[in-house]
Amino acid sequence: MVFPRPLHIGFSALLLAIGALCGWLLSQTPVPLPYMLASLIVSAALTMAFQQHFPAGYAFPIRFRQLFVGVIGVMIGAQVHPDVLAMIPSMAVSIPMVLLFVVLAHGGNYLIFRRGGYDRPTAFYSGSPGGLIESITFGEEAGADVRILTLMQFLRIIVVVSILPIGISIYEGAPVGSAAGLGGNGAVADVWDVILACGLAVIGVMVGEALRIPAGQLVGPLAIVGVASGFGWLDLTLPPWLIASAQVVLGVGLGLRFRGITRRMLLAGLGLSISSVLMMLALGVGFACVVHWLTGLSVETMIISFAPGGVTEMSLVALSLAMSPAFVTMHHLIRIIATVLELVAVRKLGWLSAD
Repeated sequence: MVFPRPLHIGFSALLLAIGALCGWLLSQTPVPLPYMLASLIVSAALTMAFQQHFPAGYAFPIRFRQLFVGVIGVMIGAQVHPDVLAMIPSMAVSIPMVLLFVVLAHGGNYLIFRRGGYDRPTAFYSGSPGGLIESITFGEEAGADVRILTLMQFLRIIVVVSILPIGISIYEGAPVGSAAGLGGNGAVADVWDVILACGLAVIGVMVGEALRIPAGQLVGPLAIVGVASGFGWLDLTLPPWLIASAQVVLGVGLGLRFRGITRRMLLAGLGLSISSVLMMLALGVGFACVVHWLTGLSVETMIISFAPGGVTEMSLVALSLAMSPAFVTMHHLIRIIATVLELVAVRKLGWLSAD
């Protein structure tokens, strides 16, 4: 039996409400990014425990998520100011480091997953530090175990999102981001700012998808608003609750990725995923320190720039932690493009085959 769409809408609203409530409760603690982490954890727990009771054919509304990804792009674009543009020359140092990071991180992941018992295609495509869709598509063609590959790719994003803000808070010695009351510029936003932001998000998402650019749902709005803001044509003030809302939507969407995943599969993959993420984060910290030494750029900003999470999630982390989100986003786009090009090259050369 297929449930009517209104039931799906109501179920999504229920999940978002639960995520928002749990996020608010967690926001009363020093934990960073409370709305994203709480909504992710509670939606994942509900999915694994009660997925058989979800409405038949239910899927989290893609267009709704795209709207909030676009809003995140608008928020990041609104942060483009001359001081951000002044950081561009430093990319001559940091971008080559990102390319080297991709190769080393992927190689390290391959070794970790091979020792974990995965066959060659599954280990290689599970270890990809980006390019989630391409990894799954190419991995299936190469004979990889798609269930394991999909799980490991989603766990990479989820574990990074969970570990990174907490690690930065420990490094700083104080809560950062939402837990520290950040997320807004202190100015008062009115309803027209919110309406304009949503309108620009919709337009930007449409442009990004039409041009088929990487992470177009995020980059389209970011580029439009970034250019307008950088030239002083647009001055948007957005309320902190909009960032919290974006965290809830992304968190619930990530948590629902656990549908179809058994507890045994999760436990088997989680240990390897944590080892993989810790290796990549350690590698990223090393590169961040080198870039800081050569350019003077903030170590924290560069750590987020090298963290191998999803581009949208990492952009939101940077936005919530007030750490040059446009600069961070550019590095993650480069990481994804470099990873996809690497995957395409390996696929064409035919180096992988199942054991």
